[in-house]
Formats: sequence, C-alpha cells, structure tokens
Amino acid sequence: MAQTTPALDHLVIAASTLAEGVAWCEQTLGVSSGPGGAHPLFGTHNRLLRLHTDAGQACYLEIIAIDPTATPQRAAPLARWFDLDQPELRARLREQGPQLVHWVLRVPDIHATLAAWQGLGIERGPALTASRPTPHGLLQWRISVRDDGQRLMGGALPTLIEWGDVHPCDAMPDSGLTLSALTLHAPDTTALQSALAAAKLNNPAVQLHSAPAGLSARLRTPRGDITVTHTSS
Repeated sequence: MAQTTPALDHLVIAASTLAEGVAWCEQTLGVSSGPGGAHPLFGTHNRLLRLHTDAGQACYLEIIAIDPTATPQRAAPLARWFDLDQPELRARLREQGPQLVHWVLRVPDIHATLAAWQGLGIERGPALTASRPTPHGLLQWRISVRDDGQRLMGGALPTLIEWGDVHPCDAMPDSGLTLSALTLHAPDTTALQSALAAAKLNNPAVQLHSAPAGLSARLRTPRGDITVTHTSS
C-alpha cells in the first residue's frame, strides 16, 4: 500500500485478556474479530477488523491484550506500548472490561513527524522497528513508543506508525463496521490541535472537543450506531 499522506491508521481496544476482547467485540459490535498475531517485542497479541471510512482510507480496529505466555523482548524497566503496564489502566480493564484507549496515526516519514513534535515540546518516544509474519507477507513497521509506554493526553495524542510495503488492511475482509467519527477530548485542545497540524493530518472525521482527556469513536455496526469512549479520569 502506497503511503503518501498522513491518515488515521487504527483504533486500539485494550482488554485484560484477548478472549475478553473477542467476546466484547461480538457482544458490543455484533461482529466476530478477524485473525491477528503476536508482538514478541512487547509480549502482546491481537485480533483485527477492517473499518470502512467515508474517506475511503485504509483503517482498522485492533483488539489487544498482554499475552500471559510471552516474555517481552523489550525488557523491564522498558514498558509495553499503549500503557498496558500501567496499574490504573489494568485495573480499569479488569473491572470495566475492554475499552477504546488509543488511536494510531499513519505517517509517511515517522522521523520527520517526531522531530516536528519535539519542536512543540512533545516527546512521543523513539521510532522502534517491529515486524511479524502473516500468511500474506511480512508486516514491517516503525512505531513511536516511549520508554515508559505512555500514550499521553489520556490517549488522545496518537502513536505514530510508518508501515513498510505491506499493510494489515491489504488482506482483511469486510467486517461490516464503518468508522463515522473519532473525537479527541482534551481540557485545552490547543496543544493537541498543534500536534495534528504539525503531523499534517487533514481528516474531517477526526474532531477535537474540550472535555476531560480521552477519546471516543462512533461506529456504524450491524446493531446500529455505537459510540465507544475512554476518559483518563
């Protein structure tokens, strides 16, 4: 997949266990999740579903959880991505179940965007190189992950990703889900708006709203319109 302009790449649904995430998907969204894979670097595993968008850009939903059988290659004190090692988030997932916690922004040059964000005083972390084999080819990507694994801004500030020649959506079937809007919440949206402008994101489906830090996504599903939400409080 040619990658020439920044775009919303995927939504991140975190769960205490992958089985809980799969069950949540079926019960909440009315669809079964597709296959995913393992991430040896972080000791996590996932399931994936393709999302339609009104803009027609490749986008998907990721259900992710810590793999209890895996030891991360990225050894402590370095943390897993998406705050999955954070005690508060882990407790919330156990008590409240799977939930939207983050989103990922696809960029053509991750180092250039990271440098632009550093100019704004945003330390999004280094660009790590990762990969995993699939039946359709080797997935390779660079992704921004802080040493402490933090998402920042309650998950509203995206993680950055730069894909290689193969993108997960290339082999994903239709899921019956459409992403209508992604709303990013922040008490003061100025810093978030500046970050997205520096990343050169131009997507009317990504909206900013003054509210406690977090994010929400509106999905059209076989069960009607559903909004999934996460706040940092």
